[in-house]
Amino acid sequence: MRRAGPLVVIFRRKGAAWQLLYQDNWFNCTSINFRACSGPWHAAIGERARNQKSRIMSVTNPATKSHQAVVTEQFGPRASAYVTSAVHATGEDLQQIASLVRGRNTARVLDLGCGGGHVSFAVAPEVSEVVAYDLSPDMLTAVTRVAVERGFDNLRTECGAAEKLPFADATFGIVATRFSAHHWRDLKAALQEARRVIRPCGFAIFADVVTPGEPLRDTFLQTIEMLRDPSHVRNYSLAEWQAALRDAGFEPGEVTTRRLRLEFTSWVTRMQTPELHRQAIRSLQQRMSDEIRQYFEIDEDGSFTLDTAVIQAKPV
Repeated sequence: MRRAGPLVVIFRRKGAAWQLLYQDNWFNCTSINFRACSGPWHAAIGERARNQKSRIMSVTNPATKSHQAVVTEQFGPRASAYVTSAVHATGEDLQQIASLVRGRNTARVLDLGCGGGHVSFAVAPEVSEVVAYDLSPDMLTAVTRVAVERGFDNLRTECGAAEKLPFADATFGIVATRFSAHHWRDLKAALQEARRVIRPCGFAIFADVVTPGEPLRDTFLQTIEMLRDPSHVRNYSLAEWQAALRDAGFEPGEVTTRRLRLEFTSWVTRMQTPELHRQAIRSLQQRMSDEIRQYFEIDEDGSFTLDTAVIQAKPV
């Protein structure tokens, strides 16, 4: 059933133009644009709202519960928690991504699976335009509010799935994604779409948690991830990432690996993991071999350490 509610339109004067910020309450999608209002702005809003509806309906079937529906159910109510999450809002990997785009002030950047928008916020001061793209309308609403607060008038949002991007070929000079790919239903399709929308002279940055690759460690990691969050699909090994990138038409380049410490209580609270699943994770941690406990540096309170990687790639 569709939710009742009008299309809310808000204007704010910004220099010689108007800042147009609108929120479509019908679908809870928010977007931001800066433009002069001398033209038929009402027609532009209507068209954008219709496009937004089409994209949402294309990934969400009300008759069945798809993986995309699980993702939006998990992250929609938790949007604010991810915007303010220290794990996501800070980090050497985020600083590295910003440094990689520095000096490319004419570039257009796609933040693929933007989540709380931290990549978008980090690169916005460095480039011409950033498109924060995510499956969760609520997450995009939160991203837009922060963008307005920080004055990022070169940042806009788009709603949809990573496996089907609503952009023309060779639209972006840079495609970046961070802590998102492990939620994608079809990694191959998403990487092919990323390759399609990147310019021949552009480059991509893929940052995520990675599995150690060894079967026992891999199984343990995937298990606790899914117990915490049913929208989790898979953390991939570096070898799997590099093979998938080549298959999609990228040439993998420099890889930077790091270790990420996660405090257990905030990790499960951020996702509002049910108490039964929290207990299952703690039980599993306590029953694992010394090899697993040492590798993941599991503490008595359940806090542990993961492997992460930032992979640079170019289209071929």
